[in-house]
Amino acid sequence: MRQDDRVVNQARQPSSDEAEGGRYVLRLYVTGLTPHSTQAVANLKAICEEHLPGNYDLEVIDLYQQPALAKGEQILAAPTLIKKLPRPPRRLVGNLSRIDRVVAGLDLRSKETPP
Repeated sequence: MRQDDRVVNQARQPSSDEAEGGRYVLRLYVTGLTPHSTQAVANLKAICEEHLPGNYDLEVIDLYQQPALAKGEQILAAPTLIKKLPRPPRRLVGNLSRIDRVVAGLDLRSKETPP
């Protein structure tokens, strides 16, 4: 993990303010510094900065450091992205390189697409 990636020790529940404000709460489960994990972090950060600037919370959780969290979230493969908020929750597995699929999976609209 790079220094600017935040590794959390515990999964937290989103606050009611986050749920009501439309803020995206994302958790990315990775396995150390594997190529797929580092690529997933980079891809997700780029997507969030383009489509959700300042409107997201991203937690990067290293399953080697926190293996119990995999069981609690029923993580079977890594990298796995879980969108907690806004609802409905979504799961995406892989290095998140298919930007069009990630954008669709997170229910994001591109800047060029009118509402």
